[in-house]
Amino acid sequence: MKKVPSIKPLRLLVVASCFSLPALAQKQSGEIDSQTFEIEKKKKIELPPANRLYNKLQPFTSEEDNRKLNYEFRTPKLTLGTPKITPTVLPVNGENKEDEGGNLNNYVKVGGGNYGKIYGETFIGNNTEDLAYDIHFKHLSNQTGPVDGQNSANSENRLKLNGQYIGNSFKLGGTAFYDRDNYYFYANRSAPNAEILKGNIRQTINTFGLQVGLDNIDNNKFIDYSIKTSLYRLSDRYSASETDWGTNFSGSVPITENIFALLNADAYVSQRTDAETFKRNLFSVKPAFKFSYDAFTVTAAFKAVNETDDRLKINRTVGFPQVEVDAVPLAGVHVFAGYGGDLNRNTLRSLLGENRWLGPNVTIANTERSRDIYGGFKGELGPSFQFEGKVSYATFKNFYGFNNDWLDSTKFAVVYDADYIKVLTVSAQVGYQYQNIVRSTLRGDFYDYNVKRLEAPWGRPRSTVTWNNSFVFSKKMFATIDAYYIGGLKNKNFQTGTTHNLKSIVDLNLKIDYLLTRNFSAFASINNLLGKNYERYLYYPQQGLNFLAGLSFQF
Repeated sequence: MKKVPSIKPLRLLVVASCFSLPALAQKQSGEIDSQTFEIEKKKKIELPPANRLYNKLQPFTSEEDNRKLNYEFRTPKLTLGTPKITPTVLPVNGENKEDEGGNLNNYVKVGGGNYGKIYGETFIGNNTEDLAYDIHFKHLSNQTGPVDGQNSANSENRLKLNGQYIGNSFKLGGTAFYDRDNYYFYANRSAPNAEILKGNIRQTINTFGLQVGLDNIDNNKFIDYSIKTSLYRLSDRYSASETDWGTNFSGSVPITENIFALLNADAYVSQRTDAETFKRNLFSVKPAFKFSYDAFTVTAAFKAVNETDDRLKINRTVGFPQVEVDAVPLAGVHVFAGYGGDLNRNTLRSLLGENRWLGPNVTIANTERSRDIYGGFKGELGPSFQFEGKVSYATFKNFYGFNNDWLDSTKFAVVYDADYIKVLTVSAQVGYQYQNIVRSTLRGDFYDYNVKRLEAPWGRPRSTVTWNNSFVFSKKMFATIDAYYIGGLKNKNFQTGTTHNLKSIVDLNLKIDYLLTRNFSAFASINNLLGKNYERYLYYPQQGLNFLAGLSFQF
């Protein structure tokens, strides 16, 4: 990724929101994308996970209506500083459609909105007793952005193919995908009146990927196993590219009725090209033993990790002892505590996922998380109310943040604290569900970074709060209301020596789906209701009040 000339602040807030039979997923449903604080409502139908109580594929159905508000805290990782947020989404009518002649899983959606927003999405799938497959395509573009017109436009295209075969004792699945993101480096420029050529500030990221997995689904087998391998290649409009191949294995063997032997192994082989070409590899193995008796569970493990990096001249092996204790002092209440660590793997793809405004030749290094002491509780009060709380105090090496580049403030560099630093994380979450009518989840995360070599944890929040709500008013009308808060963000312009305390981000979004007929529905979403052109990263304001409306046809 080459350096390009400068430009004025602008960027856009992408909102894709529409009716579908969604899957509740931590990854790509709706999120505040950490690099641009984009709120996206991406909904799709996923192949259902294999149920080990059955050996044949179950039909595509929405399980949203019968599920509880189940969730759990993510393992304390560096990316908690820029969280991914996944609002809950339900079918429009909140009920199963079998009484209307079967489920309608295939759909076509079209819509548009301000900022020249164009939206189109389709999903087509089929399944037999043993085989299921689908194809999903989505396009979302904004012809203009928050500032400087077309110089802050953007677009995204997603194409994904899934397949799954269920045998008598195994499940074989595969996914192939292609993502294309086009956007512009539209940040504030030192010469605001200078003419900007779109071709000089344009960036395009292309990502091809392939994933294959094999899982045991026979409970009668003595050995349980799962093996997955994935390959992707990322390239940009300039000279940067990354090829990454990863394979993951997990297995378990019962030793006695209460003791299990577990094994996890990972292998990643990566090659990155920018100003130079170099390899970055990581291999790990983690044997573990799990003892479970009544309301008491202990898991002990040791993880050994070897990492190599041609550019950073690294070839080292480190070990992390891990232990976790879980107890159930009261019915429906878990208390847990643990000690451990890991080597968090960073790639160009993962860093672009947090901040798309990265400049050329950014330094990429893995982050060591060691001596992580954590504890907490989780449980439920009846079928309607769930809660969870957790505290983590961990030591990090190569803790990273994002700050404007020293030479070009319109691009960002990845900055590391090479010393061992302490990070305190306090998280809490509560969920409420009333039948299939109201669901609400409130979560807060609070961080204290004891950085040493860095002046501040650049680009990382001190606190985040998310509140996601869904309402089923009738069989024809469904709505979601989501609120987000991010506070404590800082970035510095090293050219002027000025530190900027970014204003706290408050974002409120509303979406309504209305079923017109059995096959047709209308949707409308209004985002950033407060109309604030906030900055997730310095010099990149986001879209103000924006909307998207359209129609959906299911078949």
